[in-house]
Amino acid sequence: MPAPAKKVIITCAITGSIHTPSMSPHLPVTPQEITESALGAAEAGAAIVHLHARNPIDGRPDQTPQAFEPFLKAIKQKSNVVVNLTTGGSPFMPIDERIQPAKVFQPEVASLNMGSMNFGLFPMLKRFSKFKHEWEPQMLEASRDLVFRNSYKEIGHALTVLSQGGTRFEFECYDTSHLYNLSYFLQEGMVKPPLFIQTCFGLLGGIGSHHEDVLHMRRTADRLFEDKYQWSVLGAGRSQMPIAAMSASMGGHVRVGLEDSLWIGKGKVAPSNAAQVAKARDLIESLGLEVASPDEAREILELKGGHRVAF
Repeated sequence: MPAPAKKVIITCAITGSIHTPSMSPHLPVTPQEITESALGAAEAGAAIVHLHARNPIDGRPDQTPQAFEPFLKAIKQKSNVVVNLTTGGSPFMPIDERIQPAKVFQPEVASLNMGSMNFGLFPMLKRFSKFKHEWEPQMLEASRDLVFRNSYKEIGHALTVLSQGGTRFEFECYDTSHLYNLSYFLQEGMVKPPLFIQTCFGLLGGIGSHHEDVLHMRRTADRLFEDKYQWSVLGAGRSQMPIAAMSASMGGHVRVGLEDSLWIGKGKVAPSNAAQVAKARDLIESLGLEVASPDEAREILELKGGHRVAF
């Protein structure tokens, strides 16, 4: 079991690829919106911003390095926040497409999904019926037959390619088997401590969001990794803040953001990523804990530093 975090790292996932522009007017889409939202989240207390890119016209996921470059440079110029680039991209994309931005820009952190899984987004068709763009309902419906592929070969490829630039990883684990997959790569010497493990709850196809699910993932991680990891959580949708509270109270870190939930309370749409970060910060500080700064997060996770990225 890792020692309880002296400072709690808040990660903010700014836009993602799951929610579509028609679902919330506050979801960042253009480079300027992503920049402003990331800077707002950092100012509110996020030590790390997790970034995807989108087509600025219709908001669909865009995993070309050219789509990332404008907001990466703008964020770096104006903030000391740690940048975490997605290698998940969209679950419909192949691995070589998904790792391109992290390969080119060599961030301090990149996300890495630790196993293949069903990835069911289609239940959102029951909650949202009006869409601005044709691709939105098509993408949601297509997820009925979607397997988000992350084979051992593909995970190993991403680790090999991205580690060459000194990038470390946010290991996204959506089920118990993903923790065991990560343990395999640790035993093979392909990853090194401290592992930054993001246990993900409430997505259809992964583990649920019941508090026993959270405890089960934590107990499994403790048994597999002992003191070799830092634990963080994300909860999808309405489970976001309750699961964040569990993690903080158990000595872990938290992730919030419009990628994971469009809401900030029951029936209340979040006006910004910064608002979710501020709520998480209030929650953490109400427990008598302190929020980590970007440099404190770098120290906790043993990152290479913002001066060594390629953007």
